[in-house]
Amino acid sequence: MKIRKLKSAEDVKKFLDSSKTDYVKVGLTDIDGILRGKYMHVDKFIKSSKKGFGFCDVIFGWDSSDELYKLKNESVDDLYTGWHSGFPDAKVNIIPESGRINPFEENIPFFLAELSEDEVCPRGLLYKLIKKMEDVGIRSRSAFEYEFFLFNETPHSIRSKNYSNLANFTPGMFGYSILRSSVESQLYNDLLNLCLDMDMHLEGLHTETGPGVIEAAITVDDSLNASDKATLFKTFSKVLFQKNDLMANFMAKWSDRYPGQSGHIHTSLQDLEGKSLFASSQKDLPEHLKYFIGGLQKYMREFSLMIAPTVNSYKRLCPGAWAPINMTWGIENRTTAFRVIKGDSTSQRIENRLPGADSNPYLALAATLGAGFLGIQEKIDPTKETLGGAYDLRLERKYQVPSNLGEAANLFKNSESAKNLFGETFVKHFANTRIWEFNEFQKNKNFFDSDEISLWELDRYFEII
Repeated sequence: MKIRKLKSAEDVKKFLDSSKTDYVKVGLTDIDGILRGKYMHVDKFIKSSKKGFGFCDVIFGWDSSDELYKLKNESVDDLYTGWHSGFPDAKVNIIPESGRINPFEENIPFFLAELSEDEVCPRGLLYKLIKKMEDVGIRSRSAFEYEFFLFNETPHSIRSKNYSNLANFTPGMFGYSILRSSVESQLYNDLLNLCLDMDMHLEGLHTETGPGVIEAAITVDDSLNASDKATLFKTFSKVLFQKNDLMANFMAKWSDRYPGQSGHIHTSLQDLEGKSLFASSQKDLPEHLKYFIGGLQKYMREFSLMIAPTVNSYKRLCPGAWAPINMTWGIENRTTAFRVIKGDSTSQRIENRLPGADSNPYLALAATLGAGFLGIQEKIDPTKETLGGAYDLRLERKYQVPSNLGEAANLFKNSESAKNLFGETFVKHFANTRIWEFNEFQKNKNFFDSDEISLWELDRYFEII
């Protein structure tokens, strides 16, 4: 039996019994989208695949630097876990169908897991939303694409250099360069093969404009699988590069000299028989697509925290840098937040261009699907299509992206729509973790220009996000 065919705990046992492995690696994402996990002996893993296992819930009680969230007394109870709860073990369920062969560790399979309670679990949150949509006859397929910078650096060298004068993987801007990808073909092929080996294969891979910038487009899949693949790609591509004495950076914007790094999401909807709800032979947009756009325009500002979750996220969302600054939409218009891509029944879709490469794939997709789903339920008409550049438009505040993480956190915390869609426990917890993040940044703002990319951001996000 092949590992990608496993569907149940019984399948897992049969596979592991025949594979003669002693250990299995398991990982789950924290609130920032960082994979946290450990090795487990095969005997314990087999038992756990049936009953679940305990994992310290501190991974939802600390930030990306492993520092515990500390809030004012009146906000403590809004956190899922903390000193007030004693950091107990949370029950975690192994996902049999997520199994992969880890190419970096011979004969050690890798599996994803999730909290059995979906209140704050990013994957569980997305799963619950997908099921809610399916209950009214709507399925979704999605794909992620990521831009990231590569450096001839190591985790030690970036810190010894204080994140300055870093050596880019290749010089010059060189977007879509056949020269660069051919000269460095061994590395490109290693990445392509890694993605094939781990069943997260790429639809496209090319250089982007910027020194050492690469863009990878992951092939479309059912939305939950697509988010799994995006999560695995961000982690295991970093592993590949670090094993080659290189570092990949997925910050939204690591330098003022270059455009930011996107994490665009492509989404389409189908009925339960697989017929597209976004494609139409008519000139006008079909209702589902039209209302989906309307929902994105109305709710994405409130949900921005889920697609722009770091202080650094908002440094990318600026005019003229290939990133949107408002909730506009257009057909094949890359200056808008929401780009309609025309095509046949298998390819017509909406692209959410707001997320950066630093976003948690599960939460970013949940925000995208959730806002669009509300648009369909409420039959929200979009504004007039934007023709030409969207950067110079003067729009009402409700159509503008939040100016910083603090504003986004308060919008989300007070959003009744977010509470109804994602649950009050998640909204309170996630909003407060981002308020903590913004406050930590504020403590240091006197030491730098807040509009610049600070050393605080680089030290916090460069490697791990």
